[in-house]
Amino acid sequence: MASIDARTLGERIRDARKRMGMSQEELGQMVGIERTAVNKIEGGVRRVTALELSDIASALGVRMFTFFEEPVPALVSHRSSQGLDTVDSQIDTLLANLAGEVEFIDALGVQELGLDAADVVAQADIRAPSTNSDAEALAARARALMELSADEPICRLSDKAAALGLLAFSRDIGEDTADAGTILLRRGGVSLVNSHMQVGRRRLALAHELGHYLIADDYTVDWRVSAHSGGDDPMESRLDRFARALLLPRTAVCREWLKKVAQHEERSAAILLASEYRVDMATLATRLRELDLADGETSRSVREFRTTRTDIIELNLNVPIEELEGTSIPRDFARAVLRLVRDERISRDRALELLQGTFNEADLPRHRVRRPDEIWRFVS
Repeated sequence: MASIDARTLGERIRDARKRMGMSQEELGQMVGIERTAVNKIEGGVRRVTALELSDIASALGVRMFTFFEEPVPALVSHRSSQGLDTVDSQIDTLLANLAGEVEFIDALGVQELGLDAADVVAQADIRAPSTNSDAEALAARARALMELSADEPICRLSDKAAALGLLAFSRDIGEDTADAGTILLRRGGVSLVNSHMQVGRRRLALAHELGHYLIADDYTVDWRVSAHSGGDDPMESRLDRFARALLLPRTAVCREWLKKVAQHEERSAAILLASEYRVDMATLATRLRELDLADGETSRSVREFRTTRTDIIELNLNVPIEELEGTSIPRDFARAVLRLVRDERISRDRALELLQGTFNEADLPRHRVRRPDEIWRFVS
C-alpha cells in the first residue's frame, strides 16, 4: 500500500462517503465518533486511527486498503467531470469497486487474468465510427480481432470480449436503472452489465460496451442501450449499430433470413434466427429493417414475437446456458483468483470475496499438502 498524507486520505474517505449517499452525521453514528470529527478527518485536519479507519471502511462497504491505492485514472477523470457534490449512481460505485479488484489482481502479476490481450486493441489503432458504414466495418474488424469468422454466431460474448482485454461482470441492479457501464483500466477494461434484463438485451448491452472499449472511451454508463435516435446522440446511435452488426453480421442475416422465410412462415424464421444468434426480437427486428430485409409492418411483427416452450420443442431449438445471468464474473478473472489461492498469495476468505458469491469454500482448490521439512526451510 502506498503512503499518503492525511489530506489525501480524508478526500478519499469523503468521496467514498458521497458515493454511498451518506452524510457525515450518519457515518459518524456508524463509526461512533462525532460529525465534527468526521469533518476534520475528511479535511485532513484530524488524523484517523487504524481502528477508526477500519470501522469507516466497513461502514462504507469498501476495504481499508482501497484508501491507500491510487484510483484508476479514468475513474478520477469521471468523478472530476461530475463535480464533488454529485452522488454516483449504483452502477458507478459497483464499477469502481470492480476496477479496484481487477487492478489489485493485475498488480500481483497473474497471467491468467489475460489483460495482455488489450495490446491487440492498442495495436489495431481503432477510430471512432463517424457513419453507419464505419460502424459496420468496426463490427467486422472486432470479429476479426476476436478470431471469429465473418458470419458465425458469437456463443459466449463475454469470453470473446475477454480475448480483447475487456472483462465483463454482471449484477442484478434492478429495473429502471442503467443497462451497463464500462471503465478503462491502465491495461484493458471492465464492463458491468445489469442482469435484470433478458439475455438478449444483456448481450446487446455488452456488445455496445465493447464498442465503447474499442474506441477507448474512458468511462461510460449507458442507461438505455438501443433506445437512441440518430439525432439524440449520433455516437451512441452508431455504437448501437456496431452492437447489432457484431451480433448479427450482415452477410449471415441476409442469407439466413431469406433462406428461413422460404422454408418456414415468418414467425418461425424469426425465432430460429434469433435463437441461433442469441439476440432478442427487438434487436432482430431493427437489424432486419436496417438491412432492408423487412418493411415497417414486418419489423413491428417480429418485435412482438415471443419464443414459447412449444417452439423450443417443435423447432428443435438449442437452449444454451444463460450468459451474464445474476451475479457472474469472467472466467479469466476466476482463473486468476484460483491461481492466487493455489499459490497461497491470498487467503481463502479474500478469494471468496473476490469471487462475489459465485464460489463457496468447497469449490476452492484444496490446501496444498506440505512436506515435513518445509517448515524448517521456512524458519531457517
